Amino acid sequence: MTPLVPVEVETERLVMRRPVEDDVEGLLPLFDAEVVRYLDGHVPDAHDMWRAVAAWVGHWELRGYGITTWIEKATGIIVGRGGLWYPGGWPQLEVGWTVGRAWWGRGYAREAGAAALALAWAHLDPPWVCSVIHPDNVRSQAVARGLGAVRPPEQQVLRGQPVEVWRYDRPPG
Repeated sequence: MTPLVPVEVETERLVMRRPVEDDVEGLLPLFDAEVVRYLDGHVPDAHDMWRAVAAWVGHWELRGYGITTWIEKATGIIVGRGGLWYPGGWPQLEVGWTVGRAWWGRGYAREAGAAALALAWAHLDPPWVCSVIHPDNVRSQAVARGLGAVRPPEQQVLRGQPVEVWRYDRPPG
């Protein structure tokens, strides 16, 4: 499928680009036990990470947009991944993020999340966008709140996990 959003976007400090197979090695160390505890809790091995990258590339092929690999401009190092995600069974188009623990607290999730939301509004025209966040993940909740999301009144269960579906409404104008 022809991409519906640019396959590479630059922010002030990041290059966000469509994943490639060579990203597996750089992404793998980011997903330690602390990072995955609010995802599925599973620390991936190289095979798991290859499958994840293949799924992200497949999402790009099926939907025309997807998860991006985040490269820190200053160092050329992969520091995270995230972007737009809407797999089957998901409540709505999602903007999501995962940042390696060594890069927590630098604002990369908010920077990349804002760029992904801008792409969604400009190129995909969704009625609204969400972030699916574990109820105990206060760091991601703070990012979503900072990006303008509204916390839902109740929790849901998605793929066997308790979640909150935070909502972003289209900005005026």
